[in-house]
Order: sequence, then structure tokens, then C-alpha cells
Amino acid sequence: MLAYANKLAALISEAERELGCKENKLSGQLVLGVSTTIAQYVLARLMNAFLAEYPLIELVLHSGNTSEIAKLLLHGKIAVGLIEGPARDRGIRSEPFMEDELVPIAAPHTPGEHLSGSEFVKAKLLIREHGSGSRHVVESALKKAGYPLKAFKKITVLDSTEAIKSAAEVCNGIGFVSRWAIFKELELGTLKIVDVKGVKATRDFSLITRRGPEPQGPAGAFRTFALERARFLTSAPQRLQSSNR
Repeated sequence: MLAYANKLAALISEAERELGCKENKLSGQLVLGVSTTIAQYVLARLMNAFLAEYPLIELVLHSGNTSEIAKLLLHGKIAVGLIEGPARDRGIRSEPFMEDELVPIAAPHTPGEHLSGSEFVKAKLLIREHGSGSRHVVESALKKAGYPLKAFKKITVLDSTEAIKSAAEVCNGIGFVSRWAIFKELELGTLKIVDVKGVKATRDFSLITRRGPEPQGPAGAFRTFALERARFLTSAPQRLQSSNR
């Protein structure tokens, strides 16, 4: 069965190469799966640059949390995925394409810019749902810094970055969101970044494909584009964040 599967994979790659070319210009459909944070705050800049180079490619987009995008890839529903961290399934190839940091945010009227450990665990923790790549990174960072979830008296689980930002503005909670997600709020002064002693939550955004031959056609072009150029196209929020700390 493995030999037949490898033959099928090679045949599919050949078909993608042949059908993806039209008058020496890449064309065809790119079915892309993107996890929530990337879809909302990073994807537009990436796709604008990519489609400017490949205007004949048609984009079909699916979004969801990290585990949902991984399942879509394994089931053959998407050709490429962009997720918030590595995928751990053996059938998936995971390649980092951009760095990210999950920063602690609070309402601007929250006292102080630096929180001690005791102050932090007394605050309401705003956190994403299970299956979210953001939650996995935050939980790991908190545990490493000596703040397991059981140390918090109040925890609110929310299903999106936008929900965490809204809750942080009104309920005096502390939430962790991608630095890409608060570009406007920092400028407007509706949220601020606080420093929590010992906590550093960093990750790589990852590009995922199915194991086997490397993707060809539109999927292959996008993979190459993302791995080689994404970090250079999306550097402005990093500078803004640094200036607000």
C-alpha cells in the first residue's frame, strides 16, 4: 500500500505542476487554512504581496483554531496551513515562517506597569479555549515561570483574541494576545502592555503541509514565498510594540 500511495503522491505533484502553469505564469486555486490570529492580523499583508506576484492564483480560505486547521490538512481539505505553533501529528510537516510574542495586556487605568507574582495571580486571567495555539503557548510560559493555572483564583475562557481584548478593557483582567493584534489599541491608548515578572511567551507561526513530496503549483509557490519573505513583510508592529514598552 505504501508503494501505491507514493506513486499517487508523485502523480498528484506532477498534475499540480502541469495544471498550475499557464503561459509561463502560475495559475490555479490555492486552498489555504489559517488559524484565527494569523487570519485576523497577519494574513492580509502576506496575501497582498503574494497575489501581486501571482495575480492568476485564486485563493480559497478556511479559518479556525490550530487543531482545526491541522485536521483540515490531514483530511485533504486544504493544501497549506498557517498555524500558531508547530503541529505534532506525524503526517504533517511543520516549518516556522515568522516569530511572534504573546504579550500581557490590561486596561489603561490598571495600576502600575509591572506586576509582581502575587499581584498577577490575584488578577483575573483571560485565556483562550482548549485547542487554541495561543492557549498552549501561554500555559507553557506560565508554568515555566511558576504560575500554573491552578494558582489563579479567577480564570475566564474566551474563544477569540478580540474577546480577550474587549474583556481586558472593561473587567480589569490580564490577557495574553499576539503583538500583531494590538497595533491599533496601543496607538489609541485603549489597552496597554504590562510586564509580568518572569513571564515570556514567544512562539513561531508555522506553515504546515502534508508529509511526502513538497507541494507544487500554487501551494508550492506560497510555501516558498512564506518561508523566504514573510518575516520581512510583517516587521512594523514589532517596532511599535518596542516603542510602547
